[in-house]
Amino acid sequence: MEANGNSQAVLAELPPELSFDGDVARERRARYLSPSLATFQAYERPLLLKRGSMQYLWDDEDNKYVDLIGQNVCISVGHCHPVVNEAVKRQMDELVHCTTMWMHPVTAELAAELLEKMPAGPDWVVHFVNSGAEAIDLAMLMARAHTGNTDLLALRRSYHGLHFGAASLSGLAIAHQPTVAAPGIHHVTPPDAYRGIYGPDTAPYLAELNATIESSTDQTLAGLFYEPIQGFGGVAPVASDYIEGAAERVRAAGGLMIADEVQTGFGRTGEHFWGFQASDVMPDVVVMAKGIGNGFPLAAVVTTREIADSITGRKFFNTYGSNPTVCAAGRAVLSVIDAEGLQENSLRVGAALAEALAETGQRHEFIGDVRGRGLMLGVDVVSDPAEKTPDPAVAAAIHEGLRERGVILSRSGAYGNVLRLLPPMCLNLDDVKKVSDEFAEVCAGIDPEAVREGRS
Repeated sequence: MEANGNSQAVLAELPPELSFDGDVARERRARYLSPSLATFQAYERPLLLKRGSMQYLWDDEDNKYVDLIGQNVCISVGHCHPVVNEAVKRQMDELVHCTTMWMHPVTAELAAELLEKMPAGPDWVVHFVNSGAEAIDLAMLMARAHTGNTDLLALRRSYHGLHFGAASLSGLAIAHQPTVAAPGIHHVTPPDAYRGIYGPDTAPYLAELNATIESSTDQTLAGLFYEPIQGFGGVAPVASDYIEGAAERVRAAGGLMIADEVQTGFGRTGEHFWGFQASDVMPDVVVMAKGIGNGFPLAAVVTTREIADSITGRKFFNTYGSNPTVCAAGRAVLSVIDAEGLQENSLRVGAALAEALAETGQRHEFIGDVRGRGLMLGVDVVSDPAEKTPDPAVAAAIHEGLRERGVILSRSGAYGNVLRLLPPMCLNLDDVKKVSDEFAEVCAGIDPEAVREGRS
């Protein structure tokens, strides 16, 4: 398509190419963007990123990094993956956007291909939206409309987003603004194999869930939201027998089981395409986002036709939900995961990475635990290995030290002491060697007492 005369004139007047001057970019970010952005910042001195390719990133000074966080778990198949980018370019040249008031075939094609990845049996349907938080809010609405009940359960240390309803579901203090939360949400304690407050057995955690239903609700529920592996809460897998016991109790109270697959989905955990498949519970609603679009703003709620039908009595739509361009990206992502064997790669490479990190951890008391599944791993940093006391200071030192050596990841957990690794699923064994060598070097150079006292 050629630009007309007026467009040619506008093209001639476009601003010059961006200047990748780190100091200027940081000053302009502080001057013109909302100060709330500083509450979610990876490093003391933010990285200015210039370009990416597959599992690698380059900054404004052309320093190369292995990206172990996939830009907050959004990059599933690789930065600027040529198949995804080409699919998007082709769709942009045909039609960038149409809303659900009209139709475009790419939306239904993506839905059909996505449902092929779901377990057989239920009459699944898809509702596309733009972000994980938006999808969580929609799932809350569906659960309440379908059951006729109000109360929802969520897990402590969970993370479901930072918008109103999603933030209220999140079981982390950092996600709660000093204002009134969404009503009807109650948090229960999940089992934690590493530092669970009731120990490793699931029975007392299910007893707490029972007590919450009996004391904090009218003994009816709209549902329970859960992450199969708590992501931002510290990469903590939720035991399958707990999920199974919780499902029995929640459904007896009339509620739905709602799996948050925003971080665990699309083959990342290796053994299964979805994190919920590690237990025998079939969710009633599945929320997905991030890796579904490989960086393009796409999310979805998958549920049964019966549950989705519960909100058809009133108008409901999303202006950018089902956008053809991002749906084209989603189709390409599913194709790449299959064609390049990325689920299998996550299992194989993730196991090698976990083993290498654990081996280094055995030499340092401040590495308390290495856990996770596939390419969703967490390293729990502690000051006292017996008491398992969180040590955010030493975790921060490792975090910053790895950045200086070309490895970027994130810190998470309620105390900021868990190093979180969720790289693009194309990470390879050569990268594991690089990461494990740098991790060993950084840990060997740390004096924990000096770090805690601010002397290093």
